[in-house]
Amino acid sequence: MKVISIVGARPQLVKLAAVAAAFAQTEHQHVIVHTGQHYDADLSDVFFSGLGIPDPDVHLGVGSGSHGVQTGSVLSALDPVLDAEQPDWVLVYGDTNSTIAGALSAVKQHLPVAHLEAGLRSFNRRMPEEHNRVLTDHCADLLLAPTEEAMRHLANEGLAERSELAGDVMVDICLRIRDAVLAGEHPAPALPEGIDPTQPFLLATLHRPDNTDDPERLSAIIGALAALPVPVALLAHPRLIARAQQHGIELAQGSVHVGRPLPYAGLVAAVLASSGVVTDSGGLQKEAYLLDRVCTTVRPETEWVETLEDGWNHLVPDPHTMAPADWSALATRPAPEAPHGAPYGDGTAAQRVVKLMEQAMRRA
Repeated sequence: MKVISIVGARPQLVKLAAVAAAFAQTEHQHVIVHTGQHYDADLSDVFFSGLGIPDPDVHLGVGSGSHGVQTGSVLSALDPVLDAEQPDWVLVYGDTNSTIAGALSAVKQHLPVAHLEAGLRSFNRRMPEEHNRVLTDHCADLLLAPTEEAMRHLANEGLAERSELAGDVMVDICLRIRDAVLAGEHPAPALPEGIDPTQPFLLATLHRPDNTDDPERLSAIIGALAALPVPVALLAHPRLIARAQQHGIELAQGSVHVGRPLPYAGLVAAVLASSGVVTDSGGLQKEAYLLDRVCTTVRPETEWVETLEDGWNHLVPDPHTMAPADWSALATRPAPEAPHGAPYGDGTAAQRVVKLMEQAMRRA
């Protein structure tokens, strides 16, 4: 079986690490195509080196651009690659522009498509990711769902026959790296200056357009973080830095200490060292949950609804509309006493992904 994995952004590289390791235990041919959607070294290169992912077989180098330009660039660059390779499966990951472009290139060449992390829904049509994931699900041949909730969404859209419950491959990597961090196999994370990892602090990230593109909203969110009674380690995504500079907003103010994005092991270590997380990232919500840290999500909805149970995650559409005392109490709340379940699987999802692709290929 020959499988081409198409990746381009940080969350996809984390998932790829688990999948590549699973394929390495088989005789299957696994070809990695990196679109270059994330080209910043902090969001790309460090994940290959830090997670032991083989170097990409093909690097398209598409870079940045508007959604249409970026998606079109990936699509046109992929066409000759897939035509030359003729894989048994094209495996696309998540919900980025690389995901939908990879799926479209494959189906137009009559190549089977498997979608990893299928069935997630925010039901927020303002999110580009929502359109990417819905369109990819409806054109893919094999839908690899991470949760029972995702399976229900797919069934509601008439896609049950193509859907399989695979589990979440990010659990595989997160638990593996957690154990290595706790065993002292990774150095301490490079936290922003002014953050003492032996004292309580919050870890924060912001990158979604709804939070960064409106100067008033971004200023209000940074102001709410700045007013918190504990230090906040803000790992600043390039998009956040660019928008803050464009809007004339100072990120480093009050309790906020600004640093760079971390390699995955560093991120896991930082979450473990923190008292909790404030984010708008889907991946970090789930990583906080897996690492037993409370999360406050600056969004009106989440695809990972399981994290909301028992208060492990809490949605806040607009923190600046809350009374300062209420926002402070929420963001700095202690972890629930009751342990959470394991709705995302047991850490063996990647092996199941490979088996499900084998089975689907035999049925075809």
